Amino acid sequence: MFKVLVSDPISDMGIQQLVDASDIVVEKKTGLSEDELVEIIAEYDGLLVRSQTKVTEKIMEAGKNLRVIGRAGVGVDNINLEAATKRGIIVINAPDGNTITTCEHAFAMMMALARHIPQAYAKTIQGTWDRKFLGVELRNKTLGVLGMGRIGSEVAKRAKAFGMEILGYDPFLTEERAEKIGVKVASVDDIVRNADFISVHTPLTPETKHMISRPQFEVMKKGMRIVNCARGGVIDEMALVEAIDQGIVAGAAFDVFEKEPPEADHPFLHNPKIIVTPHLGASTIEAQENVAIDVSEQVLHILRNEPFKNAVNMPPVAPSVMNKLQPYFELGEKIGTFAAQLNNQPVKEILVDYAGDLAEVDTQPLTRYIIKGVLSRHFGSDVNIVNSMHLAKVRDINVVVSKASATKGFTNLVSVTLKAQDGTEHRFAGTLLNGYGARVVQIDKFPVDISPEGHLIFISHNDKPGIIGNVGTLLGKNDVNIAAMQVGRKVIGGEAIMVLTVDKAAPKEVLDDLTKLPEINKAQQIIFE
Repeated sequence: MFKVLVSDPISDMGIQQLVDASDIVVEKKTGLSEDELVEIIAEYDGLLVRSQTKVTEKIMEAGKNLRVIGRAGVGVDNINLEAATKRGIIVINAPDGNTITTCEHAFAMMMALARHIPQAYAKTIQGTWDRKFLGVELRNKTLGVLGMGRIGSEVAKRAKAFGMEILGYDPFLTEERAEKIGVKVASVDDIVRNADFISVHTPLTPETKHMISRPQFEVMKKGMRIVNCARGGVIDEMALVEAIDQGIVAGAAFDVFEKEPPEADHPFLHNPKIIVTPHLGASTIEAQENVAIDVSEQVLHILRNEPFKNAVNMPPVAPSVMNKLQPYFELGEKIGTFAAQLNNQPVKEILVDYAGDLAEVDTQPLTRYIIKGVLSRHFGSDVNIVNSMHLAKVRDINVVVSKASATKGFTNLVSVTLKAQDGTEHRFAGTLLNGYGARVVQIDKFPVDISPEGHLIFISHNDKPGIIGNVGTLLGKNDVNIAAMQVGRKVIGGEAIMVLTVDKAAPKEVLDDLTKLPEINKAQQIIFE
């Protein structure tokens, strides 16, 4: 018999399959402190939580029999993943259970925004019969969806039923997939300039933070409307208030804030053109039941040693394999990160090649780190080493792994090739060098020797005299100090690359100025967090 503790309020219907299982004993004890949990957790094989219980390392150390922790929801911030992984405890969540609920909330916000429903309701119950609330139809309007994952795709489907034209942006959205779901692939700039409504469904990452700010508001259609039921911080809140005051944006509807709960004097709370709700995207009876059902099912599978999904920490790996692979995890993730930052087209296929001793072991865990590196540029903390392959699959990204014994002079070589929708390819290879650690040794056709860390500037140029001097002079004038430099070329006077390690991030204006120098084709910043 297995024992499962439910330490937070979770839908009875959601955990019914656990209660009904003949080999499971379920006990509900909510509101326990850390010390109270430490006292009793040793007798349980599984733990089910929502967001209230903080599952600390201390609790897991006391959980001698604990095999699985299930989070009835998406986020796992309240669970110490590192401690769980170290102790071999599987942590699972329910990433799909609130998809429809969040989608419907976003659509409800869009309709309320179009027809001034909250404002009209407030006036009516106060005794004012005001029929001057003039709204707009959704039909024949252009909706821009930023982020075409599970939720964004569902929003697009419903918008089509309302007769809207859909522009979809997602770094992994291919023309083929867009055609399947009936949207037109667009850039962020296309959406900003052409959309009547914008709905945000992207995670918050360094790249998406304030992806809509003053420069974007300045070129928007006058009278457009914007909805955010994804993450606070994707839209610059203060810039949005200014755009509304200037008449650029007709209204906004937000379920999320940069800081939650917002301060009492937050301008969103006092602006009649902004609708706000307190992060209710996943708050429906069905969603709460669905996430509990999903997690309960996986807990059951894990305790019975059956196949499971939605683990958010690393599954068990044989110690002998782990010892061989572990030194390469950081290298693999950094190669993936490097490749993703230099690639500007939707990725259709990722080719991973292992050469040398690595070809003799199961490299699946290392592949997961590489794919995490590729996807993390756009998914941020939403992608991890367990769900990275799943996220690639749902984005229709084909992952192909091959192995060979020859390494061209290296003990081991890890190569990653990104194939984009437009047919372009970028290839990166890396290895570990004794005493030097992770090194990138190839970018496309050029041999290099680069430490993938800190701030880099990648420059594609024609191999002509004076280019290095021009680059150094421009960076020096802008107080950007060069710590190291690598150049690569195949033919004298032909294509060449230059990779500079700099002490700090270069401002965008400096990168723009670099591209204006003679014989420079491209200048791009690469950042390793």
